[in-house]
Amino acid sequence: NTKTRDKVIRRELGVYEHELYSGRKLKRSVRNLYRLDFFEDIKVNTVKGSADDKMVLKIDITEKPTGTMSFGAGYSSQESVFGSVSVSQRNLFGRGQILNAEGQIGGRTSLYKLSFTEPWLFDIPLSMGVDLYNWETDYDTYDRKSFGGGVGFSYPVYDFVRASIKYNYDDADITNISENAATSIKDLEGTNITSSITTSIIYDSRNRAFNPSEGSKHIATLKYAGLGGNVAFTKALAETGWYMPLVLDTVGFLHGKAGYVTENSGGILPDYERFYLGGINSVRGYDWREIYVLDEDGNIIGGDKFVQFNAECIIPLLKKQGLVGVIFYDAGNVFNNDESVDLSTLRSSTGFGFRWYSPMGPIRLEYGYKLDVKEGEERGGRWEFSMGSVF
Repeated sequence: NTKTRDKVIRRELGVYEHELYSGRKLKRSVRNLYRLDFFEDIKVNTVKGSADDKMVLKIDITEKPTGTMSFGAGYSSQESVFGSVSVSQRNLFGRGQILNAEGQIGGRTSLYKLSFTEPWLFDIPLSMGVDLYNWETDYDTYDRKSFGGGVGFSYPVYDFVRASIKYNYDDADITNISENAATSIKDLEGTNITSSITTSIIYDSRNRAFNPSEGSKHIATLKYAGLGGNVAFTKALAETGWYMPLVLDTVGFLHGKAGYVTENSGGILPDYERFYLGGINSVRGYDWREIYVLDEDGNIIGGDKFVQFNAECIIPLLKKQGLVGVIFYDAGNVFNNDESVDLSTLRSSTGFGFRWYSPMGPIRLEYGYKLDVKEGEERGGRWEFSMGSVF
């Protein structure tokens, strides 16, 4: 290793000098190193030690570039025409720190964000992250301009399990509210301050962060807003995803997600914290935020709870280049607070697509076809394009 410091590598190893050899710990150590995404190749060799009951473990690594600068322009179903620029270093000065600056301008959204992560604060596996952002979004019935930031910490509490806590402050200005907006949206006009704490438990045993072929990831999150400001709510989210190797190097993926949000006394629950579905990361084939509920006056608002299911078969096309095909089935719906979750009312779709796990991150082109169309809705399907994470 010429760039990455020795301690960055050693702290990911679960095997230590003078202890009994463990194949399980060695396999886990190699997985940890690959998940850093600093190395092109990792080879483990054993050499006879100074006695018959001793061995020398040699780990040879091939480093790869960890700094990226990317420029992008294109079209997505959510943003129409968009442009983006990102500068990132995942291994800052060989210390394993992450520094990222990004900007995106689209038809609906403009986002500028700066973030820094120290994965081993005080040389213990306590991760600290700090971020600042300026975010503007044009929704169908109002515009939101927000500035904010946060600081968070996470710590491994068991094998594959991390606990995290984050404080976030958001100052949002709501303008250009349309006449046909719901009363609850009109009440948001002006400045809305959200001061919140979010806690999470994450289990992640995937063999790779990008394009995994086995393992699972599960997240339980609880967010409490009301530490000052006029916004006060409690939101709970649960998410699970399973990757299973199938025949001929194909991979099966099952994903589920559910959420519930309620307004706390003494504050408001803004529409942008409620739940909508539709789009490339939920129920494909439906437009962004096309799945919603109606208030007592028949106006569109977000739901207080939702469920979402996704099933995929991922097929390698050009394995070395990171190009895969995908066949999928999606289902989900949102519900009012006074409604029970009824799985028989889920909106569903099916389709196919292509993904390229590029140096800039996953690039997706996917077509979803609606399987159930309500009266007044547009029939058929839609192509969707995105650059960014997968679920």
